[in-house]
Formats: sequence, structure tokens, C-alpha cells
Amino acid sequence: MRPCRHSLPGGLKADWTGHLCGLCLALRDEHGQLARTVTNYDGLIISVLVDAQTPAEPRRRTAGPCPLRGFRTAGVANGDGARLAAAVSLVLASAKLADHAADGDGAMARRPVARAATALSRRWAGQARSGSVALGFDAGVLLDAVARQPAAELSAGRGAAGLLAATEPTETATGAAFAHTAILADRPGNVAPLAEAGRLFGRLAHLLDAVSDKADDDAVGAWNPLTATGTDLVTARRLADDAVLGVRLALDDVEWARRPRLTHRLLVHELDRAVGHAFAHAGGGPGTDPDKVDLTKHRDGPDEPGDRSRFGNRRGLLAGCAAAIGLFCTCQVCCADEFPGPWSGRPRQGLCHNCDCCDCCDGCSDCGDCSCDCCDCCDCNC
Repeated sequence: MRPCRHSLPGGLKADWTGHLCGLCLALRDEHGQLARTVTNYDGLIISVLVDAQTPAEPRRRTAGPCPLRGFRTAGVANGDGARLAAAVSLVLASAKLADHAADGDGAMARRPVARAATALSRRWAGQARSGSVALGFDAGVLLDAVARQPAAELSAGRGAAGLLAATEPTETATGAAFAHTAILADRPGNVAPLAEAGRLFGRLAHLLDAVSDKADDDAVGAWNPLTATGTDLVTARRLADDAVLGVRLALDDVEWARRPRLTHRLLVHELDRAVGHAFAHAGGGPGTDPDKVDLTKHRDGPDEPGDRSRFGNRRGLLAGCAAAIGLFCTCQVCCADEFPGPWSGRPRQGLCHNCDCCDCCDGCSDCGDCSCDCCDCCDCNC
């Protein structure tokens, strides 16, 4: 889940970025520079959950300038939550790497590359297991679930029951990771509801991955849970919607230490958005996704009469290319409300500019009586 910056009101964007960068730095500190390549958007939810359950102020450290933050410093997560997120991310990355090596996907069709990938996968799995010991977490639960995945896929039957049998190892792994956030935060009463929320989150992750990859998998004859179990998109969507509702109900039973705004935003609103996006892309053509931005609006055209360039005269080809690379590397093209065109210097809207910042407040029906301030991006009072 990668939320649009406009759908994260108030300081939630900075909090989300802080957890993402904290995960990246925890991977570097615990497992080396190469491990930073497994930084992922879903893994940071572990860090978010620990912070939301911890009564004390969350631990932060100042991270140096980074191209992905526009070369700005930032306060990032620095604690057991980030370390647990790093261990979980490393386990899942090692499993994915081993799976690609076994299948001979892409460059791994070459035997030397596949051997190197397998060795790296084993190294990461071992590092994750040793790193999780200090946190009181048994990464073996995740590794066992990963090891059971091929057998679960082969034995999966037909229909929805077969599909859920294929997703079970993923559900078990994410349920264990979510539950351990309660242990780290010293909230034993939260173990059961968070285990349920994690189990359903794992189901969703597996389902949405299958939905997104179905067309490509079918084209090359690769194994896909939906195709193998004969599950249509309507049934898969029903299972996904049920899982989203289940996550929300499970979170209602969690005792939070502070107002869990970011947790609610990610695991309720953004999770629902992710389901909508995945099925819109899988089930229809252009125009089915209301959040898709028309990229033609962001092309850098010729100067209009009377337009004053922010950088003076129009740049040449090479200078404009250099400016464009700088804008992309600092994420201004996708994340800024407005950025200067690399050649003309005219103001251009960022790709996320037209995102609906008030999607969480549609009729205020989604917010009910929650206390997470999810709707402070608009004037409704739910």
C-alpha cells in the first residue's frame, strides 16, 4: 500500500515517510547495505502498529539527506518496531528470491545467477532469524510458512475453498508478525485481535497479488491462484471485501495507547482503496479507475504567450534532460503539488495533484464514530 500524499491529511504523510525510512535504515544497520533493497511499503505497517500501541513517545532519529525525500533530512522511526519490520521484510524477500530462483524467472534462468540468488536468499533468512531473536520473535514461524507455500499451492482444490487453502501460509506469517507487535508494546490483550487482523491482511496481500498478476501469469503459463483454483474475479472480490471488513472489525477490539490515525488510515481506508484499484485494473479498460491521473496533463509543452519561465530562458536539450533527471530523483514529478517544467520552466502539476484528498469522507459514512481524525482533510465533522 502506497498512499497518495493527498490522502494523508495533517502530519500523516511525514509519519508514514518516517516509518518507511526507519525500515530502510533498520535494514541497513541490522543486515547490511544490500538488505535495503527489500524495503517495502507493506512492511512499515509493523512499525506503525508498535508505535500506536506504545504509551511512550515513539523513538525517532534524524536521517540524513536522501534523494527520495528531495535531499532533506527527516525524523524517522528508530526502535523495536522498525527492527521487527526489517526482520519480517527480510524473511519475505528471501522467500520471494528463492521462489524466483526455483522457477528460473528472468535472469535467474541462468544457472549461475540462480545459484547466487539462492545463496543470498539463505543468507537473508539466516540474518532475519538471528535478528528477530533479540526481539523475542521466532522468525521460524515465518520461514515454516514460506516453506509450506509450494505444497499448499499444489494441494489447493477448486473454488473459494481452494483459493483460501493457497493463501493460508501467507495468512499465518502475517498474523504472527502483527500479533508480536502487541508483545513489543506490552499489550498482551491485543495479541488475538491483531493476529486476526494480520491473518486477513495476509489473505488480502495474496489475493491482490494474484489479481494484479493474473493476466501476465496466464500469458506465460505461470501458476496463479485464481487460475489454478478456477476462481473468478467476482468471487475473489467478495473474499477481498470480506477481509477488509474483518480487518476493520478486528482493529475495533485493539486497545491503542494513542489516537491511531495512521494505523486507521492505512488498514481501513487505504486497504479498501488498494482492493478497488486492483480489481478496477483487472476487470476493465481505461477509465475504470477513478484515481488514475491523465498523464497528458503533465507534459511539458511550449511556452504560452507572455509566460515567464521560473528559470529564465528555455533550457536546451541536454540541460533540460539533466533537470528532468533531477526532478525525478527528488520525487518532485510525482509528489510535489507543483514543479517547474524541465525545459520551459513553466509550473507543472505533480502526478498526485488531482488525487481526491477527501476520499475518506464520502458522505461521512465510512467514519462512523471513530476517533482517529481520519476526516480532518475536509470540513465534515464525522
